[in-house]
Amino acid sequence: MTLNDLRGSVLALDVVQLALLCWFLLGVMGLYFMTWAHGVTRWLFPAGAVAGALLAVAAGYGLSRGIAYSQQDLGIPGLSWQVRLDPLSAWFLLVLGSASAAISLFAAAYFRHREATPAGLICFHYHNFLISMSLVILASNAYLFMLAWESMAVSSYLLVISNHKIKEIRDAGLLYLVMAQAGGLVLLVAFLSLHTPGREDSLGHGLALGLGPVSLSGLVLLALMGLIAKMGLVPFHVWLPEAHPAAPSPVSALMSGVMLKTALYALLRWTLLWLPALPVWCGILVLSMGLLTALYGVIHAAVQVDMKRLLAYSSMENMGLLCVALGLALIFRGYGMMQLSAMALAAVLYHAFSHALFKSLLFLATGSVLHATGERNLGHLGGLMRRMPWTAWLALVGVLSAAGLPLFAGFVAEWLILQAFLFTPNLPQDLLNLLLPVLSAVIALVTALSAYTMVKFYGIIFLGQPREPGLLKARDAGSRERWGMGLLALGCMILGLLPTYLLPVALHVTHYVLNLSDLAPVAQQGWLLAPMGLSRASYSPLVFFLVLLLGWGLVFFLVRWFWPGRSRRSAAWDCGYPWQTSRMQDTAEGFGQPIRQIFSPFMRMKIQFPAITDRQPHYDVAVHDRLWDSGYLLLMAGLKRLSHETRHLQGSIALSLGISFVTLVVLLVVVVS
Repeated sequence: MTLNDLRGSVLALDVVQLALLCWFLLGVMGLYFMTWAHGVTRWLFPAGAVAGALLAVAAGYGLSRGIAYSQQDLGIPGLSWQVRLDPLSAWFLLVLGSASAAISLFAAAYFRHREATPAGLICFHYHNFLISMSLVILASNAYLFMLAWESMAVSSYLLVISNHKIKEIRDAGLLYLVMAQAGGLVLLVAFLSLHTPGREDSLGHGLALGLGPVSLSGLVLLALMGLIAKMGLVPFHVWLPEAHPAAPSPVSALMSGVMLKTALYALLRWTLLWLPALPVWCGILVLSMGLLTALYGVIHAAVQVDMKRLLAYSSMENMGLLCVALGLALIFRGYGMMQLSAMALAAVLYHAFSHALFKSLLFLATGSVLHATGERNLGHLGGLMRRMPWTAWLALVGVLSAAGLPLFAGFVAEWLILQAFLFTPNLPQDLLNLLLPVLSAVIALVTALSAYTMVKFYGIIFLGQPREPGLLKARDAGSRERWGMGLLALGCMILGLLPTYLLPVALHVTHYVLNLSDLAPVAQQGWLLAPMGLSRASYSPLVFFLVLLLGWGLVFFLVRWFWPGRSRRSAAWDCGYPWQTSRMQDTAEGFGQPIRQIFSPFMRMKIQFPAITDRQPHYDVAVHDRLWDSGYLLLMAGLKRLSHETRHLQGSIALSLGISFVTLVVLLVVVVS
């Protein structure tokens, strides 16, 4: 690393801290102008968007300069907290800054419609949330990491319950807080397991080199439990489809697009940097949990009738895919196949960026629809493309990206994951060689169901005829909301069209994480993207785009040449029934009915059929999470009974002091031993 590169790294870290300071000042100003909603939304949130862009520029500058490692004191007197900027943290800061800049611009218009919480207080919690996520990524010691982790949980909880007058929102927020605190407690135990008296708890390479195999396995399981609870993986996912719909749409976008990525970042740190080379079973465990989550999430997304809950389950699916790719990277690394490990890890990084952009875009689009119509239920929407054309066209970019279609952000990483699966027969373990190619078919099924879900989401909301008379009065998003969604849509297009220019940056991060030299797991041959060389499959989005453009132009020219007559407008074919209404359109329940029938073991359904004598027949179906009913409700009932049986302990001072004394003695014995 040259002196100029070192100066560039220090400069990048200084600018990152400047952006965090700007967010802190904006949060304090929000408290000062707590009830001045117009000023807060007109000035403070746009300023937060500028700070987010500054953060993204600083992280991108560090990555372009080939940053290796830069560390500084946080600057708080009396505390030895340090922040660190390396390629991995710079990549996730780039994700955070890019997404938060667009979301903050959208929030400037969104929060003009007052929630139950004052706009200034929302501004404070919002920017504290951004600072906390940034410090999780930047933290260089365990104390700062856990403080930022807990601050992230509390600030996001306060944002989730912004409209706290509604009981369902308060319940969803409480469930989220309980799960977040439980995961944070397990993660704290994992950090305490690494603590050595007399040593500062700095987080660096090979943090647990002295651990035996049993201790290392226990530490891995603790870290996984604490992190997958925040990522929303099965079976710790129950908070995600509750909290995301309850939160305001910009907060949902931040939680799904960015907060889940901070947990992924921590998982990458634990498994690839802080812990020594993990055994292959760790990769198999992460891959299995990711695959189960991806399938479970996409099945439930396909049958939802609430548009925000649908997107929440879709986020589960994408987090599962990220863990599948990470599991492959760990398996390849365990067998010493470093090129394939780097390719799978590059897919993780690229998809993390892609998902942050397109899922944020979709949540913001649902926010615009919600403000324009007051409806979240897909059964009460429809035909909004004519009333909200800007929102519809921008949401289409997010839908095509989420569906994993070529030329859009979601395709590149999913294609790399499937390519990585194709190389698994080269593994030295015969059982894995047999199972992993079969599991790639499950990945293909998940991708197909994701496209099916996005067709349902977009078609029911924006196409067809309005299902309610009130939709005729819907108005499109304002200018700032359009700019926020437009920036995210532009990012989706850039990631989809220019992977040959962006993947080398991700590969620089993988080389740092895996401690590689000059390996090229994803070769670049001009416009072609070729995993492991041109002898294998290759992909070029620009060539694909030019071929589509050429084909469209050729068809247009031939039609004009051979059919010079004038075009005319006429009514579409109505199947011989000229009095069609919106009731004859396919509904969200009808669209998801085949998936409900095929995958009924994954869910519990309550179906209400209309009777023959009903004057106004009504069909209704409610889908419930089977794991919630069969697991968490029983656990809650057991805890309630336990608290009921032990309630008498609160009335005896002597008994309480005795329990405290015994607990103290046990803790002292543990510490001394």
